[in-house]
Amino acid sequence: MMNAQLQYQVEQFLYRKSVLCDAQDWDAYLDLFDEQCEYHLPQWESEHTYTQDPKRSMSLIYYANRSGLEDRVFRIRTGKAASTIPMPRTLHMISNVRIAEAKDGQLEVKTNWQTLFHRLGASDQFFGYATYHLKPHGESWKITRKHIVLLNDTINAVLDFYHL
Repeated sequence: MMNAQLQYQVEQFLYRKSVLCDAQDWDAYLDLFDEQCEYHLPQWESEHTYTQDPKRSMSLIYYANRSGLEDRVFRIRTGKAASTIPMPRTLHMISNVRIAEAKDGQLEVKTNWQTLFHRLGASDQFFGYATYHLKPHGESWKITRKHIVLLNDTINAVLDFYHL
């Protein structure tokens, strides 16, 4: 059973991640992720089943380590991602944070999430749930895995990490 202080600290960590993404503070945002962090957004196989293994099945986004996120940030900063000109304004919301102990002293944190975004006069949203693996790092954590399930996968916009 997790104590209230740990619950508060983990929630604050996740809120900070959201704020950094909304502020487009990419260096601080990337610093929250371990260099070997796996980032996975699976594709739905059917109405109620999504792919499990990113190496054998289709994914909407899969990065085997943080370099995938770093590449996306590089493309945003250099203007090489046409879908990000202009960058959308985003608002990330996290709720229903559940914490369990995982292997190797890490935490497994499950959340519900919603991201509202606005770009070129149009607003939309994405929502779903996510599972994070967090390893202790100083007084905080590093994300070693982020697995996102996108529930509204009929996508009318270009989907990128900052939507999730």
